[in-house]
Amino acid sequence: MDLKEIIEILHSAARSVGAEVTSPWFYLQLGLILTAAGIAWAGAAAVRSRIDVSSVAMGWPAPFRLFVRVLVGSTATAVFALLMTLTRGVMIASTWPSRSYLLAVAAKLAFAWLVINLITSVIRNTFVVRLVSISAWLVVALSILGQLEPVVEALDSVSIVLGDLRLTPLLLIKLGALLIVALWLTNIASNFVEGRITRSGDLTPSIQVLLVKIVRFTLMAFAVAVALSAVGINLAALAVFTGAAGVGIGLGLQKIVANFISGIILLVDKSVKPGDLVTIGDNTGRISTMKTRYISVAAGDGREFLIPNEDLVTQKVVNWTYTDKNTLVKVLFSTNYDADPRAVCKLAIDIAGAVPRAIKNKPPNCILTEFAEAGMKFSLTFWLPDPDGLDSVKSEVMLALWDAFKREGIRVPYPVREIRVRGGALPVEPVVEVSG
Repeated sequence: MDLKEIIEILHSAARSVGAEVTSPWFYLQLGLILTAAGIAWAGAAAVRSRIDVSSVAMGWPAPFRLFVRVLVGSTATAVFALLMTLTRGVMIASTWPSRSYLLAVAAKLAFAWLVINLITSVIRNTFVVRLVSISAWLVVALSILGQLEPVVEALDSVSIVLGDLRLTPLLLIKLGALLIVALWLTNIASNFVEGRITRSGDLTPSIQVLLVKIVRFTLMAFAVAVALSAVGINLAALAVFTGAAGVGIGLGLQKIVANFISGIILLVDKSVKPGDLVTIGDNTGRISTMKTRYISVAAGDGREFLIPNEDLVTQKVVNWTYTDKNTLVKVLFSTNYDADPRAVCKLAIDIAGAVPRAIKNKPPNCILTEFAEAGMKFSLTFWLPDPDGLDSVKSEVMLALWDAFKREGIRVPYPVREIRVRGGALPVEPVVEVSG
């Protein structure tokens, strides 16, 4: 179909519309359509005010409950379609069928929109629902108006030839529609497989994440290949695009590829896995999820750090639960020289041993580390079965030490500075002595 044929089709359509508009029956049908739309809108508002959509059909099976809720939400469309059908029936019985053409078109379009809404209600993504609904309704509308075939021919008449590949707007539309359907089905299958894998107790968390990523990537690649083959695109014809993509990856997507490969490495070597407590730089928290590009570390205060996978491979990472969850807690404190260091160590050991979470088969230990200028310095160590709540345990031990020192008369040293000025005359520069 060339440009001249397209212009002739447009002229013919314009003449048909002009003849329809000049008829008085056109305005009668238009008035009936507007009246039915107003009645349908008022009826839908009345239904919504009387029926709670969130509680309707409670206790029914999920598919029927969803169907009823969508039907209640589409009350206006259903009422409008029903009114158009009844009005057309009256018009056919009283006059020529051609005088109710617009009513038939309006009824069919309304029924088509209602059916499309019911079908797309199974899709959870709002954007995809709107895209699919509008696209399907446009196709149905063109078919009802008898313009689907001319539009298809027009979309297929414009093309760009790249080697053995002929790209047309029609081909791209078909490919987009098939990709949406294929990827949607792929997502459903991936979620099903992921649920089975995560419920398997024989697999470690890192292996589960690795298997889920492999399954998702494989299904996605298969869906894309099937969609391309379905519209008649030979995968060998995409060799030029594959080469261009390789150049693009080499020039601008190094970080993305590095993070993807690093993610695979982390999953294979099991150096980190979901649930591990890690410290990366100044960030400490538990790994909640491992994605293709990054890991999510929950800090415990509402924040989540998204750390690229490459940083975990190239930087220093402290994994508190890599091979053993047992965690050594170290509490540093000081006393003055009036205290007995042996009694202080025994008192600290007793306090650490009384911690409910302390491991009993690994007794605590306290050592004198330094005779400092301000007093004696000690180091108290004990073990916990896991690093959760490490700071709170240290705080409890230090508070217990403070109470015990108050009870036993042991003083915690603090710096004291004494300044002596020699010579009474202020203009003379004083000699300052600082002593502890």
